[in-house]
Amino acid sequence: MSDEKNVLKTYTRLYVDNLETALPFYEQMLELRCQYPEMKLENRGCRRLKPFTETKATLIVDSVEEWKEYLIGRGASVIRDIKEVPTGKNMTLKHPDSSVFEYVEFLSR
Repeated sequence: MSDEKNVLKTYTRLYVDNLETALPFYEQMLELRCQYPEMKLENRGCRRLKPFTETKATLIVDSVEEWKEYLIGRGASVIRDIKEVPTGKNMTLKHPDSSVFEYVEFLSR
């Protein structure tokens, strides 16, 4: 594995008690659509959201395979292994401090 791995972008997650109030505010503030309709998150109950709320951040990386090797070698463990998704590949790992991060590699376009 090369020494050059890159985090291209970082996304944080925000969970709110009242989506009807929060969504218009954030969409207007960020000037973009904030929902993730593919996952139908706005319709999930608290228990069904647990896998998402445990994830502290999403990192867009250049290679999920290289990051997996690197992180496993430093004590991380796999929660959800690498899988193909419509936008490319993703995986979810627990770091040695118990923080859970999602790693995403977008398809080259």
